[in-house]
Amino acid sequence: MSTKHLEKLILGASRQRILCLGDVMLDDFIYGTVERISPEAPVPVLKQERSEQMPGGAANTARNLAALGVKTRLISIVGNDAAGVKLTKLLTTYKNIDPHLHIDPDGTTTQKIRLVSGGQQLLRLDRDAENLSDHLDIPDVLEAIPEAAEGATAILVSDYAKGVVGPDLIAAVLQAGLKNKIPVIIDPKGADIARYGPVDLLKPNANELSAMVEMPTATDAEIEAALNMALELSTAKAILVTRAALGLSYLERGGSVRHCKGQARDVYDVSGAGDTVVAILGIALSAGASLSDAAELSLIASGLAVEKPGTAVLSPAELLATQANEPLDLQNLASEINNWRRAGHSVGFTNGCFDILHPGHLRVLEEAKARCGRLVVGLNSDASVSRLKGPNRPVNDQVSRARMLAGLSAVDGVVIFEEDTPAELINIIRPDLLVKGGDYSADTIIGADAVRAWGGEVYIAPLLDGFSTTHMLEKAGGED
Repeated sequence: MSTKHLEKLILGASRQRILCLGDVMLDDFIYGTVERISPEAPVPVLKQERSEQMPGGAANTARNLAALGVKTRLISIVGNDAAGVKLTKLLTTYKNIDPHLHIDPDGTTTQKIRLVSGGQQLLRLDRDAENLSDHLDIPDVLEAIPEAAEGATAILVSDYAKGVVGPDLIAAVLQAGLKNKIPVIIDPKGADIARYGPVDLLKPNANELSAMVEMPTATDAEIEAALNMALELSTAKAILVTRAALGLSYLERGGSVRHCKGQARDVYDVSGAGDTVVAILGIALSAGASLSDAAELSLIASGLAVEKPGTAVLSPAELLATQANEPLDLQNLASEINNWRRAGHSVGFTNGCFDILHPGHLRVLEEAKARCGRLVVGLNSDASVSRLKGPNRPVNDQVSRARMLAGLSAVDGVVIFEEDTPAELINIIRPDLLVKGGDYSADTIIGADAVRAWGGEVYIAPLLDGFSTTHMLEKAGGED
């Protein structure tokens, strides 16, 4: 997918209105540290440090849409309990979400409580919804669908088998999609694939697809056979299956199976990644994108989501920066750094003009990356380079230099600064590690004292002899 096409899809999301339905839940995350084993039983003792509550299920799909600027109507059912009250209150705080949560007086709200330490889930405690299926025909829910679908650009249904998504709701959704000529996408659950009818797209994961067709789904060949069988057993127009680290695969009726392979990711938390995929598919398909482009974009988004803690959402800037190797602004950089630290990663920082990338630069960057979890590069702006190096510099503009750096495996983020020194940027980032090349000494490195003051480390990376941008330009006859 071209950068221009990606920009059109993401920046156009704010003009869309999407209807979300399905099972909602409250996701609780309790974070802490484990330093000992309980004397009462061979289990770790989690010392709680903080906790977060987030919308889950169909509510997380809505949250993903809203974060990308989509006007989102959410219709679902909650129980008459504390979790339902908390979830309803949470959803009112999100811009772009219009929640319509109907209260079942005899039901309970699904709640998932996760205990997390060092980036790993130690335990998940589920309090599943009860009795909602007994009240499936709540008239308010079914009657709300036709009106909510008018003016919508897509309908997304998240079925977690908690009782909300029954045959009457599916029928109402399909009818609304047909009447308004908009795509209907369903994230299914359970073995009965035929129950979803002639939906535009079904999105199971590999395990769910395996259960639906009673076939293995471990390899590409097995996925291809399972997808073909799934289309035989259903009337769906297309099926897309997510395969965790193996990417995703999809099959349109009358076509052949296509596979999309993702990049290797540092997986922090897979919670809600499927909701992110559904949201992105909805945005892309309602904008008229092909399933191929929608699948590619959803794969990029899910890869970013699993690198974040909790049920994560993405901003337009994050998606655009990843695809186009664009530098991050300070707001998005701060958000990324916060996520990295919550995931237990140390943050390193180095800076420079990086006008013409050469092996000497790579040596410093690789040395820096080897000593930290995530590496941020501060890049002098064009104006800053001209003040430091002279009116004929830089050779390459700041966008080109930033894209080259962002494309290196050693670099996790690039931010451009206008000042002559990175002192202000260092104080904002507060790196755990500050790295400069061997032509500096400990007392000449900008920011070294500040980094040491907050407990960080300063490292001088050895230079690779014979490489510098100035010497390269002199040799080429391009330096005055």
